[in-house]
Amino acid sequence: MSDPLPGWRRVHGRLASLQRGAGPRLVFVHGFTQTGRSWLPVAESFIDSHEVVLVDAPGHGWSAEVSVDMAVGADMLAEVGGKASYVGYSMGGRLCLHLAVAHPHLVSSLVLLGATAGIDDDTLRAERQAADERLAIELETTGIEAFLKNWLALDLFTSLRDDARGMSERMTNTVAGLASSLRLAGTGSQASLWALLDLVAAPTLVLAGELDPKFTELGHRLRDEIGDNAIFSTIAGAGHAAHLEAPALVARRIADFLHNPASAPNG
Repeated sequence: MSDPLPGWRRVHGRLASLQRGAGPRLVFVHGFTQTGRSWLPVAESFIDSHEVVLVDAPGHGWSAEVSVDMAVGADMLAEVGGKASYVGYSMGGRLCLHLAVAHPHLVSSLVLLGATAGIDDDTLRAERQAADERLAIELETTGIEAFLKNWLALDLFTSLRDDARGMSERMTNTVAGLASSLRLAGTGSQASLWALLDLVAAPTLVLAGELDPKFTELGHRLRDEIGDNAIFSTIAGAGHAAHLEAPALVARRIADFLHNPASAPNG
C-alpha cells in the first residue's frame, strides 16, 4: 500500500485506518474490493466538523492479512472505531450492522448504504456461500485485475462511470485477502441478523441508490425491522455504489441525518 494521504494519519492496529480532523468521531467502512480511501469523496466533507476514520476492512488494503469472519471483524471494528457514528457501504454496511447488534453502546448513529442483514433462508444462504466460493476460486485462478473487471461488469454497477470506479485503489488489494473475505465474510457465510435488528439502538439512516431495486427493497425491509429509530431514503439517479456516483448528495444526506436524525427524507 502507498503512504498515507496528505493530512491523514495512518493508525496501526488489528484493522488499519486513516484518521483526520477533530470532533465527534465518524467511521467509514467500505465495500468488497474497495479500501477505506473509497469513501474519500464523501468523507472529506466532514473533516472540518468531525474526527473522520477510514477503516480498511478485513482482507482489504492495509488489513489484507486479517482473515476473520463478520462477527470477529465487527469486534475488531469496535476496537478501532470505539464510540462513534458508523457509515458502511454494502459489505461495510453488513460489518457495521454486526457491530450495532453486538456492541450497541458504541454506536451513536448508523448509516447503511446498499446493505442487507444477510440471508434468512437456509437454502438460499447455502447457495450464496457456494457462489462466493466459486468467486474466490475465480479470483485465485484469473488474478485480481481480471477478477475486478468481471466484478465491476455486474448489473449492480451498470450506472457506475469508469472514472468513478477507483480501479487503481482496488488493485492495491491482494488475491489472498479478497478470497478470504469472500469465504469468511460473504453474504453466504455470515449469520443472518434479520431476527436481531431490534437490538439496534442507534438512530439509523438506511440509504439505497434510486437505480438499485434489489437494495431499495432490502433497505425498506431494514427500516421496517429496525423500527421507529430508522428511516429510509433513496439517492436520486444513483445505483448500488451511490457514494461513488453521487458523493455530494450522499454526504449531504448523511450530514442532515447527523444534525437531525429525523431530517432525512423518508421514502
